[in-house]
Amino acid sequence: MSKRDRAARAKEAAGTSAADSAQDALDDTTSDAADDASSDEVRPSGKRSGRGRRASAGTLSTDGDADTGSAVAVKDRKKKAPAQETRNPFVRIWVFLQQVVAELKKVIWPTRREMITYTIVVLVFVIIMTAFISGLDLAFAKGVLWLFG
Repeated sequence: MSKRDRAARAKEAAGTSAADSAQDALDDTTSDAADDASSDEVRPSGKRSGRGRRASAGTLSTDGDADTGSAVAVKDRKKKAPAQETRNPFVRIWVFLQQVVAELKKVIWPTRREMITYTIVVLVFVIIMTAFISGLDLAFAKGVLWLFG
């Protein structure tokens, strides 16, 4: 359930006074998330955190409400060397392969059953289209022979 849904339920259940405090809490957490996102040390990782905001190793929450905050997990940004410093082609190839592996880890691969289903669908489609085009070719060949003798 998202924070907006929780705020809406709180508003319906407790009336306007409790809803105003829930909205204020929601506004505070969104402003905290904006402050966190604007800092140079952290960046969004693209994954949502199930427990709210994760505190990084250097920034622990001191106000006691560690479970409130941004719904986007953040991780520390690593300092990378400028591209001009790594002129060695082997280093560049190695970095490229590391990036390829990192991207492939993000892929949601199909299960065995899905792969079999997709393969069957593709093969059936290819067979149907081959038969259709062969039929058109045969029809046009017969038509040309009939028309021009």
